[in-house]
Amino acid sequence: MTTRRLLPDGRTLALLLPCLVTTPVVADTLQLPPAGLDPSRQGTINCAAQPSTARAWNEQMLAAIRRDPARPTVHARNLFHVSAAMYDAWAAYLPAADQVLHAESASAADPQSAQAEAISFAAFRLLNHRFADSPGAPISLPDFQTCMTQLGHDPGFTDTTGNTPAALGNRIAETLVAHGLGDGSNEANSYVDYSGYFPANNPMLVQLSGTGGMADPNAWQPLIPPGAFGVQSFLTPFWSQVEPFAIARPSPGQPYMDPGPPPRLGGAGDLALKQSVVELIRASAALDPDSGQLLDISPAVVGNNSLGTDDGSGYAFNPVTGQPYPPNVVRLGDFGRVMAEFWADGPASTTPPGHWNEIANAVVDHPDFERRMTGAGPELDRLEWDVKLYLALNGALHDSAIVTWEVKRNHDSARPISLIREMGSFGQSSNPSDSSWHPMGLPLEPGLIELITAQSSAPGERHAHLAAHINEIAVLGWLGHPTDATTEYGGVGWILAVDWWPYQQADFVTPPFAGYTSGHSGFSRAAAEVLTLISGSPWFPGGLGGYTITADGPGYNLQFEYGPSEPVELQWVSYYDAADEAGQSRVWGGIHPPFDDYTGRLLGAEVGTVAMARALELFGSPPPTGSPFAVPSTQAPWRILLVLMVLMAGLVYSRR
Repeated sequence: MTTRRLLPDGRTLALLLPCLVTTPVVADTLQLPPAGLDPSRQGTINCAAQPSTARAWNEQMLAAIRRDPARPTVHARNLFHVSAAMYDAWAAYLPAADQVLHAESASAADPQSAQAEAISFAAFRLLNHRFADSPGAPISLPDFQTCMTQLGHDPGFTDTTGNTPAALGNRIAETLVAHGLGDGSNEANSYVDYSGYFPANNPMLVQLSGTGGMADPNAWQPLIPPGAFGVQSFLTPFWSQVEPFAIARPSPGQPYMDPGPPPRLGGAGDLALKQSVVELIRASAALDPDSGQLLDISPAVVGNNSLGTDDGSGYAFNPVTGQPYPPNVVRLGDFGRVMAEFWADGPASTTPPGHWNEIANAVVDHPDFERRMTGAGPELDRLEWDVKLYLALNGALHDSAIVTWEVKRNHDSARPISLIREMGSFGQSSNPSDSSWHPMGLPLEPGLIELITAQSSAPGERHAHLAAHINEIAVLGWLGHPTDATTEYGGVGWILAVDWWPYQQADFVTPPFAGYTSGHSGFSRAAAEVLTLISGSPWFPGGLGGYTITADGPGYNLQFEYGPSEPVELQWVSYYDAADEAGQSRVWGGIHPPFDDYTGRLLGAEVGTVAMARALELFGSPPPTGSPFAVPSTQAPWRILLVLMVLMAGLVYSRR
């Protein structure tokens, strides 16, 4: 049987598939925990059963984030500050380690016990402060109390005087609270914008056709999603003013990292933008499990990309076991929907920064994982590893939010739902001799983007249901949310371009901030860099990480609509593969065009590398001179450091 594989960037590749088979889960696959939307992630956490005190508080924080609004910048900062508090409490008892925000040395007869106690009080106090006004506070705050009790501590102890670990932890929390109130985040005023940002476009009422008219089709447009209480506001457009962990500006007033502008409709890069819009529509048109289109998503044929591309062709062998990867053949419509939902990280999730904490925790829990700093030296005890991992990982995620949101604010670019609808309202840009032509319209592509004609809309023809819209633009796309998402799915069909929807949660539609660059891509690549560098290996333990979404019955299923029609296992060889897929998922979900994704990966690569270098300095174990992750951004312009990243990626991916 011959079918075609649709790659995330829209390319197709002929594959010879002997039959349609569903590959069973490989026994040694590192199975990641359920995504945040799964009900099993909402249960109470037993802190005493966690492998370390730091892990207990990390799990408590992730649970609290799930109950809070989806604010990736805010939660990246929360994750970093709590991680810094835990690290500073741990480092206080080790003279060789430098601290992040609270500089104080301490001593104890039992340093490990003292470290654990100081960590608990620091994390407990800071979490109570940060989530006091959260919608989930009625659950989260009692859970924090219970965690303290389970760990053998008195949650009512608030004294900050004396040399006890508890008092030290309380002092560290005080320092972090004070720091957070003056770090540029406007925490005291609930992170409300103070920069004077105002959108260039009036809001779109999503349930109506079109955009309502855009003053600037290239600029971000706020939405009024179905069931929303009001108009979207750009989430934290001032976030570039927040104090970072490791990054530094090349010079005062310059951006931390400047990737240049995105392509613009009707301006520089017009053709590239139109091509990306076509690929978004192509992905939407593939979200039909009944199409019969198959693809092999095995690591044997997918992954192993160069940095900032989707040029990989997989791995000839498992880099850990030396064995070939078996086929993993799935339905294209299932794969696109599973990708979009697994990495959605929207409402009721831990957001992208938290998701990468979940991934990191699963990696460290694997019995084959060795806790050796940068892959060398003695194996660290679990508490030391966890506090160091969380500091490096969440420092990188925090800085990624700062860098990405500065680019988002500076370029203020439109999201796909606005671009596709607005371009569709203009007409088509392929045939200048037709009255429907407009230079900023959608390009025509037979079978995907078409002009509705009397012939195409005649009874029995593909556009028959659109007969009242002759000379308008139709696209093949996802038909939207079904009436009952537990038993039905929307499928794919011909719709008016002005009615196009992304494959996202019905009351969410698209995140409330500009598109370029992709936050998912930046967060994910930064996390992948840290996991690779801190462990000394890019590979998931055993050379395979995965996550299975079931077709029916117990386990995690799709949430936006019924599915998948058959079980789908996502598989990744390296942390980079998983990060790339997180970026690709935003194309499938209709959230970002490919240029948002690729550029976001480049930014994340630098951020993660610089953050890891800073963390190693704090640990008292700086990397060898000349190693790629030893170059701080203050010593090299962004593009020079990017060259180093590309070289490093080439070394990592050279094993085929």
